[in-house]
Amino acid sequence: MTSSSQDRPGAIDARPVRHPWRWVAVVVIAVIGAMIVSSFVTNEKWNFPFAFEVMQQTPVIEGLWKGTIFGTVGAMVLGIVLGVLLAVMRLSTNPVLRGVAFVYTWFFRAIPRYVLLVLLGTGVGFLYPVFDVGVPFGQQISGALGLGTDLTFLQLDYNSISSTIWVGILGLGLSEAAYMAEIARAGILSVDRGQAEAAQALGMPPGKTMRRIVLPQAMRVIVPPTGNETIAMVKDTSLLAAVPVIVELFFQAYNFGQRSFQIMPGIVAATIWYLVVCSILMVGQSRLEKYYGRGFGAVPQKTQFKLTKIGADH
Repeated sequence: MTSSSQDRPGAIDARPVRHPWRWVAVVVIAVIGAMIVSSFVTNEKWNFPFAFEVMQQTPVIEGLWKGTIFGTVGAMVLGIVLGVLLAVMRLSTNPVLRGVAFVYTWFFRAIPRYVLLVLLGTGVGFLYPVFDVGVPFGQQISGALGLGTDLTFLQLDYNSISSTIWVGILGLGLSEAAYMAEIARAGILSVDRGQAEAAQALGMPPGKTMRRIVLPQAMRVIVPPTGNETIAMVKDTSLLAAVPVIVELFFQAYNFGQRSFQIMPGIVAATIWYLVVCSILMVGQSRLEKYYGRGFGAVPQKTQFKLTKIGADH
């Protein structure tokens, strides 16, 4: 009896598929890249040395920290916390909570952020210069009962804060919460329902189940779009001028360029700072994705098989 190895086919002399258009694409990209670099180097109107000087100016640095970075952090914290709460409300069995969450997400997803910031910065101050916190229709009730007070417990002068960073954070955060609600809802729905049922079977209350079991597993789905929203928020802080908040990166850099009659270098200075901040955030997002993605989609170790010859001579 012959060995089974003799029945195997011989070595295949395979040739790789040629891709000539790849080299054409490489040449085209190289030419375009060289043209862009040549434009930066030869066109003196870019004035990069002056742009680097604008980047180091105190008003620009202050706008970077107070307007862009602090505004992004504040808006994202408000958006994430409120968004997770709205997501839980959307998934609730209570029809009132589901309705309120739906109306909120519908409204703030439909309103452009620039329009919302103008409304909060100018419109609300015009309509309600002073906010009264107390019993609804307190003045009418007090008059009917003959009381000496209008049942107001607290008054807030809105116009005194209408042009501050806090109103900008409020506007951006309220808008962001509508998007984060959908992101968090998708993450929660991605977790198998059996996880929550098992936790509840062990006597864990629903709130603790959500914090300890569901949300940690949902982070694998929530983190990537949340990172994208954070990077987008860095750029959306340039809309704070609609409040108006003047302590902001783009406003200060552009204003500095206007005062020195070098508008383009001012825009370049703001652009470089945006690139630096967003690049750092991209690195952080990548590491968070790897951290929360541990154990998902892992490639199993290859099992080593020993090939043995089959067959023997009789």
